[in-house]
Amino acid sequence: MKKLMVAAALGLVAVGALAQGQFTFGNKNLIATPPIDAPVKNVDGSFLAGTGFWAQAYVKLAADPESSYQPVGTALNFRTDLNAGYIRSTVVTTTFAANTAVTVQMRAWDATSGASYEAARDSGGKYGKSNDVALQVSGPPNTPPDMTGLTGFTLVPEPSTFALGVLGAAAFFLRRRS
Repeated sequence: MKKLMVAAALGLVAVGALAQGQFTFGNKNLIATPPIDAPVKNVDGSFLAGTGFWAQAYVKLAADPESSYQPVGTALNFRTDLNAGYIRSTVVTTTFAANTAVTVQMRAWDATSGASYEAARDSGGKYGKSNDVALQVSGPPNTPPDMTGLTGFTLVPEPSTFALGVLGAAAFFLRRRS
């Protein structure tokens, strides 16, 4: 009897896992149709590489324009050498049911500025996000869809101390003239 109850419980867990939609999070797949080649660059134009930078998938329900993007999966480091600018593609599981239309973004940030995209952005670090990619998440046994239509992007620079000083001085002189 115990074996039957354990088997039933495992079956319910498996059915619940099958209900979650998946997609492939990645910015390079040259055999996809159309191919995906969307490298991410630093503010100086160099490709992001190694453990100093992170990328994570963000997803929202496509049918609800008021919904906000939520991070899914784990943050990934960028590859190095000839693959700099790219992450290793990985299947990401969402909370949405299979066959649900979603909008996905790739977000990247400088790891020294924070442990998440939001932390890097809020601390004034370098961060960036891709264009919106519409797709329909799939469930097993179907192959998860790629982020077809993804384009490369460049991180936004943190404001330099010099630039902030110039803005402050300009505001001071404008206020003084009035």
